[in-house]
Amino acid sequence: MNSTGNIWVIVLAAGEGRRLHCFTTSAAGEHVPKQYCSLHGGPSLLADALQRARRIARPEHICVVVAAAHERYWHDELQELAPHNVIVQPENRGTAIGILLPLLHVLRHDPGAHVVLLPSDHFVADEARLATALRSALQVVNLQPHKITLLGITPDSADPEFGYIVPGAVNGPGTQAVLRFVEKPPLPLATELVAAGALWNAFIVAAEAATLATLFRTHVPQLYAQLQGAGSGSGRLGAIYQGLPVTDFSRDILEGSEPLLRVLAVGQCGWTDLGTPQRVCAVLATADERHAGAASLDLASQVARQLDTPRCVTCGKCVWPGAPASRTVQWSSWQ
Repeated sequence: MNSTGNIWVIVLAAGEGRRLHCFTTSAAGEHVPKQYCSLHGGPSLLADALQRARRIARPEHICVVVAAAHERYWHDELQELAPHNVIVQPENRGTAIGILLPLLHVLRHDPGAHVVLLPSDHFVADEARLATALRSALQVVNLQPHKITLLGITPDSADPEFGYIVPGAVNGPGTQAVLRFVEKPPLPLATELVAAGALWNAFIVAAEAATLATLFRTHVPQLYAQLQGAGSGSGRLGAIYQGLPVTDFSRDILEGSEPLLRVLAVGQCGWTDLGTPQRVCAVLATADERHAGAASLDLASQVARQLDTPRCVTCGKCVWPGAPASRTVQWSSWQ
């Protein structure tokens, strides 16, 4: 933690997780967003993310942005947080708006805050390595407060389903320039990128809150003004959200801002976004079973249920890993 104790973490937990819909739909037909699921019956992925946040920030400086429609999943799980630090979105309007709303909340409470944006639905095998990288990124923020630091994961394969950060020259302590982003490249290009030193984009960001706010004001000034005027607890928020366009943080905010960005390589730490059934199955095959938790759905049980039938019980089309070898695994069904 820095000397002034002004580190805040914004945990992003408002997503729908539709790419994993087949695994996250219960036997009763209820769709449970991925962040509220566990791997082996232990704590939810959101609980893991909150523990990740506690490694670098005080409990009173941890905010979580959630969706109103998911209250039955997050209400009990977030009881230990200060109520005003649970930022409820009336609707999902994309990652940029999901970041800007809690960012404005942080700025109202601490104009000099340094913030970390932390997704709530990822898996990390080596938490200690990631925590060390997060602290290093925050040190970079102290030294270069007008720049934004992204965490990039050293790939262990050329996965065409990840986003990539192409780094340039060294431009700070442990950081490199960001030349460009490549989102979900075809496999031949992904292979070239990995060979050239590209990093997986973990969507983890460290920055001075005011610097992030300036980026939003530059790229989406009208959106910034609308949300700033509403306030996180205002009754106007629902009406404002109805008229907001879906806005993506990577595409609409970060891309085109490369001169302000730098990337810090984390190294291989067993990180994955659990974004496809393939990745879930790979993690379940290696992750240890954990103590019982309060997750709404257990992914290991879901996989076992799906494997009892050659096709997905939700859509009736997908063919699952582990199905008879005579069947063709239709990965395209999951894209």
